[in-house]
Amino acid sequence: MPTTRFAPSPTGYLHIGGLRTALFAYLFARKQGGKIILRIEDTDQKRYVQGATENLIKTLSWFGIEFDEGPYLEGEEIKEKGENGPYFQSKRTEIYKEHAQKLLDEGHAYYCFCTPERLQEMREQQQKEKKPPMYDRKCCSLTPEEVKSRLEAGERAVIRQKIPHDKLIEFTDSIRDEMSFDPKTIDDQVLIKSEGFPTYHLANVVDDHFMGITHVIRGEEWLPSTPKHIALYQAFGWEIPQFAHIPLLLNLDKSKLSKRQGDVAAEDYINKGYLREAILNFIAFLGWNPGTEEEFFSLEQLIEKFDLKRVQKAGAIFNLEKLDWFNGHYLREKSVAELADLVFPLIDFDVKKDDPYFLKSVEVIQTRLTKLEEAPEMLRFFFTEPSYEEELLLNPKMKVTKETAKLAFQKSIETLEKISAEDFEDEENLKQPLLDLAKELELKNGQILWPLRVALTGEKYSPGTFEVLAALGKEKSVERIQSYLTNL
Repeated sequence: MPTTRFAPSPTGYLHIGGLRTALFAYLFARKQGGKIILRIEDTDQKRYVQGATENLIKTLSWFGIEFDEGPYLEGEEIKEKGENGPYFQSKRTEIYKEHAQKLLDEGHAYYCFCTPERLQEMREQQQKEKKPPMYDRKCCSLTPEEVKSRLEAGERAVIRQKIPHDKLIEFTDSIRDEMSFDPKTIDDQVLIKSEGFPTYHLANVVDDHFMGITHVIRGEEWLPSTPKHIALYQAFGWEIPQFAHIPLLLNLDKSKLSKRQGDVAAEDYINKGYLREAILNFIAFLGWNPGTEEEFFSLEQLIEKFDLKRVQKAGAIFNLEKLDWFNGHYLREKSVAELADLVFPLIDFDVKKDDPYFLKSVEVIQTRLTKLEEAPEMLRFFFTEPSYEEELLLNPKMKVTKETAKLAFQKSIETLEKISAEDFEDEENLKQPLLDLAKELELKNGQILWPLRVALTGEKYSPGTFEVLAALGKEKSVERIQSYLTNL
């Protein structure tokens, strides 16, 4: 059965790049009728962050990415499901030590006693000679007797992988096609650290083998490590999985996506009010395309369309304007009631959720929203009285003066008073009388509509005058216009 995995480290938030990797792995598994495993790579205890695992699981679940095996939350308690556990690498250290010993016994690994100081000197010398920084294999030639003696004497040691130098390391990447590496350029990586914990390289190969992983889908940054992993598979005599290295995420300036230039945590985008479907749709298109002109896909449709062969090699630009565009589309797709449910928890002023006036106000701003966090400020003028601002009211560009504004207010009140409260609910019933008024007064439309919109909303940018009048209703609209007229 095709089996893939997502294997994050619990070092904090879920990076948006990690979310994309999880999504691609999930889409692949579901498309192939296979399964996906969640594994927590927590061998680096120095970087472990309390609560990070729970946060990872909650975030992935929020996006609808469900795993067939691995840790899950039951309430606030972490449990595990599946036949290949445990799914936390910190619980599997004996397995790694056992397999490191096999590599030692068969000559595919060796003890290294070099001190940090000696390694630092070696690297500095390599830099001076403009050589690539890699271990010089000083300890590779130690005899078994020397190793035994030094270990018995209590010397600290790591276990290093012994990369065979006799032939090229080759594999076919699902995205990058044929790959070839000169083994002499590959470092003898540490497999077991001096304190007994495995490094990523040994642990992930051992786990992928015993968990039956057939396809390893991961970020491009792991590509240089792949020949080391293939050498380990060969040393153990295990079947090598199919690798697929997805492209880096890049800022607009094509530098690697980093926190210095914007938010990189998936939950930051959740907290800002981006919708699940918008984020998923957006990140799916970061390095992949369906081969058609279609742009909007549900998770189910993404599963149907996804193909690793359509993942690009080049880095993918993380363009927030595109995310806003996706989000605006999905916000407009919501019913008014659905959108009101999403907006209501964000409101910080007095409003009743089931009030028809609240639903009407949400409907008015719906086409202007790009993300939910914008809603409270857009809605505020519906529920709080705007304050008088002469600077905003007087608009030289539209030739709005005190005199024209006063005239517009006086005559607009008279015009609006003639319209019934029932007819007031339809903006089309308001449009023609006010446009006719502008003609009658020999004013431009803007000399009527601008002061009215300022009086009604107190905002420089807002929905149009007719929309606002219909949403506020006759009584509230006339009261606000009269208040501005009084201030004038």
